[in-house]
Amino acid sequence: MFTFAGKTALVIGAGQNIGQKIAFEFARRGARIAVADINADGARETAAQIVASGGSATGIAIDVTSEQSVAAAIAEAEAFLGEIDIHMNNAGLLHSGHVEDIPPAEWERMFGVNLFGAVRANAVILPKMIARGSGYIVNTASFAGLYPYAVNRIPYAASKAALVSMSENMAIHLEPLGIRVSCLCPGPTMTTSIGGMRTFGENVAMRGPGSDLEVKSQEEVAGILADGMEAGRILIPTHPKGFRTIAEHASAPDDFVRGVAADFAAGKSWLPGR
Repeated sequence: MFTFAGKTALVIGAGQNIGQKIAFEFARRGARIAVADINADGARETAAQIVASGGSATGIAIDVTSEQSVAAAIAEAEAFLGEIDIHMNNAGLLHSGHVEDIPPAEWERMFGVNLFGAVRANAVILPKMIARGSGYIVNTASFAGLYPYAVNRIPYAASKAALVSMSENMAIHLEPLGIRVSCLCPGPTMTTSIGGMRTFGENVAMRGPGSDLEVKSQEEVAGILADGMEAGRILIPTHPKGFRTIAEHASAPDDFVRGVAADFAAGKSWLPGR
């Protein structure tokens, strides 16, 4: 069984929100943490809170769109931690808009952070894990990558679907080499990320992953992830009810997609509690 005690962890995108709470949770369970974020002040503040609680942490600046910045941040993390046991890719962007109003450059920006940010970091860390035959890679996706509903943020959903596929295929390849892989898939979660969300077009309605899903706190999500990692899970959704929806989609995808379209046309939002 996997345990966090005595492990080292680099958590990218942990200067605030879910990533910050994940860094806190890993530290609470005994890991030493390197907190990396494009918001260097946020990374340092997160690290300072961990240290104040009796843990060991450092804050590092990183821009996941830059290979040079990623390599420098990982080197700084290794200087503090030594070998990195757990590497988590949690940097992400969120936006809203009608697909016809979202320019190709925004698609590139979304994939550049959400998907290729993970690719760039993994490219530095994975060879070292493979060489020593141990390590743990964690990627953050979303329910938006598991089944279709996020019509107001299609590039985001597409990037998260790519992360799900990448994670599952990485697990097939890497677990026989001694490296664990998990993919966190948050459903509805209380976050301030939506406050900075850029919107393209007008009259863009927010859509959710299901009215029967409750909104989780960021602390709950962090605990669910850590529990799932300790249990050896590959795909870690925050809401087990969501698997029922995934099964419905998989069993009859055409009917599912047209059913969601009919719900939206009838004024249903699929937002939690509605």
